[in-house]
Amino acid sequence: MVQIELSKRQQRIIEIVKEQEPITSENIASILSVTRATLRPDLAILTMSGILDARPKVGYFYSGKTEINLFSQEIKNIKVSDIMSVPVIVTENTSVYDAIVSLFLEDVGTIFVVSNGYLMGVVSRKDLLKATLGGNDINKVPVAMIMTRSPNIITIIKDDNALNAAIKIIDHEVDSLPVVEKIIKDEKEQLKIVGKVSKSNITKLLVEICKGGS
Repeated sequence: MVQIELSKRQQRIIEIVKEQEPITSENIASILSVTRATLRPDLAILTMSGILDARPKVGYFYSGKTEINLFSQEIKNIKVSDIMSVPVIVTENTSVYDAIVSLFLEDVGTIFVVSNGYLMGVVSRKDLLKATLGGNDINKVPVAMIMTRSPNIITIIKDDNALNAAIKIIDHEVDSLPVVEKIIKDEKEQLKIVGKVSKSNITKLLVEICKGGS
């Protein structure tokens, strides 16, 4: 058996369920002072691993299990390179309008901004929405004006495992991570984007693992 590695919040969720079962996700979120959306990934992990039992219209129960077997080990053995997908990329001078068009045409939640092929920033749906609310001409405003810049971008590399990718997505509450290769150019470290790992990639992986074990 493999001991599951839980975050502090997941451990606290288990304590709450033990003390107050059955308890709904709304009540757990209220106790932790977070939103239900924030809790969803944690509750998904705890229920899929068998530690919690979820019953519709009733709530969550503690199963008594503290270990899982193949699920934990399998997801640790899967590399980011095995699940990553193609990122949607624009350049720094791309207009906010064109970025919005790309986002909806490609049906993604995050767009990555590059300069000469290197990662410079990240633009989310929320960033683009904020940009449209200020009365600015979004045909003239470049994404460079609204993007999140390095070093405030959470990244991951191809050789890291899928579990670490999922943890980063949950902990930093982002839609996706850029998969990068670190390159030294002119004595400076540059990040070349080679893929992305999103919530959808992680969800598909979990479904495949569960189907394989059924």
